[in-house]
Amino acid sequence: MIAVDIELRQGAFTLIAAFALDGRAAALFGASGAGKTTILDAIAGLRTPARGTIAVDGRQLFSSASGVNVPPHLRHVGYVPQDVALFPHMNVRRNLLYGSHPPSRSALRRDKLLLPEFDRVLSMLEIDGLVDRRVTDLSGGERQRVALGRALMSGPSLLLLDEPLAAVDVPLRRRILPYLRRIRDEMRIPILYVSHDREEVEELADHVVRIDGGRVIAVDSVGSRNESD
Repeated sequence: MIAVDIELRQGAFTLIAAFALDGRAAALFGASGAGKTTILDAIAGLRTPARGTIAVDGRQLFSSASGVNVPPHLRHVGYVPQDVALFPHMNVRRNLLYGSHPPSRSALRRDKLLLPEFDRVLSMLEIDGLVDRRVTDLSGGERQRVALGRALMSGPSLLLLDEPLAAVDVPLRRRILPYLRRIRDEMRIPILYVSHDREEVEELADHVVRIDGGRVIAVDSVGSRNESD
C-alpha cells in the first residue's frame, strides 16, 4: 500500500497530490511538467513537502504533523531516475553492489561475492555477462537493466521508476518490459513509475494516477480506464 497526501511548493509551482494505491504496479500519467517526477522525489525523500503524509506498507516516511521525515537512505525505496545515473568510474559489479546497504569494501572483491540477492538480480535481469564491463561500454538497454539491478540491491519495499523506457526505441522497449514484469511478479516489489506511453501503462500497471497541473485528477484501474476511453 502506498498512501500519499502532500502539498509541495517549488518556485511558482505547487503540487497537491493525494492518492492511495494497493496493487503490484501503478503509473503516474500526465503531460510534462504536471508534477509526476516531483511525486517520486517526495516519496524517495529527495524533496520535502510543505505539509502532508507519505506511507508505504503502513510505515510512515513523512508526516509534517508528527515531525517525521525519514532520510532517503533509510526509506527502503529503490529509485531509478530518468537519466539512470550510473557511476561511470565503476564497472557494473561495483555499481550493482553500491546499491546494497551499506556497500562494504570486502563485498567489492570478487572472491567475497557471497550475496544471494546479487546472483538473483544478475539472473533475473540477465546481466551475468556484464559484471566486469565498464558502464561507458554498455548499450542503452544494458544501462537500464544495470540501473534496475542497483535499485533492487538495496532490498526496496517499493521501486520508483521515472520514465524507465523513455530513452530506448520501441523494439528495445518491448525487450525490457518483461524484466519489469518479472520484478513485479517474481520479486513481488510494488512499482510506481512515470510514463507517457499508454501501451506501456497497459502492459505493466494495475492502476493509473492521472496528474494535470500539479493536481491528481483521477485514480483508475487500468481496466476501468480502458472502458472509459
